[in-house]
Amino acid sequence: MKKLLILLIVTIGLFACTWKNNPSNPGGQSKTIDQQEHINPNAVNGVLPGKFSVSASTKVQFSQGNLQYQASTNTWQFAERQYYMIGEANSNVSETNNGWIDLFGWGTGANPTKTSVYYNDYITFVDWGVNAISNGGNKANLWRTLSKDEWAYLFLTRANASALHGKSIVDSISGVIILPDDWQRPKNVSFLSGVGDDSLNTYSLKQWSIMESAGAVFLPCGGYRFGTDVFCVGSYGFYWSSSPFGTNYADYLYFFSDDLFPHNYYRDSGYSVRLVR
Repeated sequence: MKKLLILLIVTIGLFACTWKNNPSNPGGQSKTIDQQEHINPNAVNGVLPGKFSVSASTKVQFSQGNLQYQASTNTWQFAERQYYMIGEANSNVSETNNGWIDLFGWGTGANPTKTSVYYNDYITFVDWGVNAISNGGNKANLWRTLSKDEWAYLFLTRANASALHGKSIVDSISGVIILPDDWQRPKNVSFLSGVGDDSLNTYSLKQWSIMESAGAVFLPCGGYRFGTDVFCVGSYGFYWSSSPFGTNYADYLYFFSDDLFPHNYYRDSGYSVRLVR
């Protein structure tokens, strides 16, 4: 039954998901411009400035971009910009790949290139944050993954939660913006909360730099990987939590079109990872 369900989902993905927002620099590795543009001026050791409540007693700061891994050098790093994503090159995932990947099976902090399509191969959760992340302080155990309850608190429960997130487009990349607890809108930029059409908030790179310096976080629609096949890049976002759901599933944050909510599914799909500290 599970195999039939997976086949149906993958088939739907092939028709419904398109590479509609193909970034000029999806991996953040090869842009032929002044090297200074590769350094995020709003991050220190990979930490963005905004502070976000994820429980009644806990605030966190987000990493400067989605997590990335290069197998050939066993190197972890954060994307240099929040809107960078690897995209279809995730299909090259292997233990010898000299490119970068950013879609991971659940809890694969100790085995990031695992491509098994069987959920019972993902029994134990190893947080990706146990690893030293080269541009995130380069020490083990500095970062962690949010739990399902923390994602839910961030989007649904914290003070003024509904006004502090919204669908958006940054430099032609669709995603979701999350605003810090103490958000104050900078001059010369606008923001509309809500999960309607992505074009609610459309920003040039200059406008986004202003938003980011005020603490805004952007989660791009990185799509998902199943085995070595990649779907929905640019149109759907899937971000893992650290929380198992029963013995076969795990919880994650899911957004597309006009929807955004925590969800759960089999642990064998490759999703984006955004760490906090």
